[in-house]
Formats: sequence, C-alpha cells, structure tokens
Amino acid sequence: MAEPGDPNAPETPETEVDHDAGVGFSSAASLAGRPRVPPTPEPLLPDSVEVAPEPAPEPAPVIERPDPPVAQTTPETPTEAAAPAWARETPRPAAPPPVDFGTGRRSAPAELEGATGLFTVYALILFAVPTLGVSALIALLAVTGRPAPASEIAASHFLFQQRTLWAGAAVALLGGILIAVGLGVFVLFVLALWLILRGAGGVLKLREGQPIAKPRTWLL
Repeated sequence: MAEPGDPNAPETPETEVDHDAGVGFSSAASLAGRPRVPPTPEPLLPDSVEVAPEPAPEPAPVIERPDPPVAQTTPETPTEAAAPAWARETPRPAAPPPVDFGTGRRSAPAELEGATGLFTVYALILFAVPTLGVSALIALLAVTGRPAPASEIAASHFLFQQRTLWAGAAVALLGGILIAVGLGVFVLFVLALWLILRGAGGVLKLREGQPIAKPRTWLL
C-alpha cells in the first residue's frame, strides 16, 4: 500500500479527494496539475436546525378590587382619636341647685346670712374653758345689742348663742360664790361641759345648714 504523497502511487480518479491538499502539502495530484475539487459540504445536523422561538405568554388580566369604605367624620364632631388623652376635656359635675331655707333642707354655710360671725361666736364658746371664760365674755359682748339675722336658720343659731352665753355667765358667777362652801368647783365643771357640748352641737348644725330646733331650750 502506498503512502500518501508517494510519487509511485497509482493515479486516482478526479473524484478522489486529496487529503494532503487541504493542509498545505504538495500531493501527487497537485503536482500532476489536476484541478482541486472542493470538498462537499456536510449536511446540517438536526441539532443545528434553527427553531423559531415560542411566543411569550400573554400577561394575566389584573382584577381591580374596590377600596374599603372609609368612615367620614365632620369637622364639627371630630373623633376622640384625633386628640391625645391629656388634651381631652373632662366634663365637670353640675353645680348643686340652690336650697330653699324655708323647707329645712341642707345648704352650704356660705349661703347663710352672717355665717362667718356665727362660726366665730361658736369658736369663742368652745375656747371658754382654756381661756378661763375670757373668750366667752368677748362672745357675749359680740351678740349683745345686735339684731337677729333675717334668715330663719341664722336667727335660730343667733338666739341659741345668746341664751348659751347669758346662762353661762350667770352660772359662772354662781359657781364663784359657791366656792366658799365647797360646791363651786363642781358647778364650774358642769358648766364647762355644758358650754363645750352646746358649742360643738351648734357648729355641726351650722355646717349642715340646719337650724336649731329649739333655740330657747336650756338642754343640749
């Protein structure tokens, strides 16, 4: 068998492919002046066949949902959430209705005529024992010669104070005389208790806005 490029090789037909001519070697066919036959192109492989791209899928339609209803508030009536808790106004309790003194119902002491003077006289009566009767003497001078208040409740307390102070002054004078026979200390002790109880009872009634039921009585 002859090697490729051997000059002694037998001549090949024109249709024989010269393998050495494709790589630049001089073959026997090229030296003999034969025309070069171009190689037959190979058929395209199935993998090389161009495939048309598939069309892109159409986008899904967008379904619009209605917005939820929004609560409407008028400017005249804003909601409580619009203002913080510290800025909201706390409703104040309504003031109590005025009290008719003629019905005997409770009332504030400031509504009584001359309530300040009545409280002052009661305080002087209560301090009669610690001051050895000096404050009671001042209270007696304060209620003597004064007209009674026009209010029914204030007038009852005024009369009650007058009788308490005049009776206390008389009993205190009697107790001072009875000291000589040994009974004065007992009389003055009972008088001190009587003044304290009547003064405290009058203050409580005046604070409640109630009149003295029996201002002329000598009892408590």
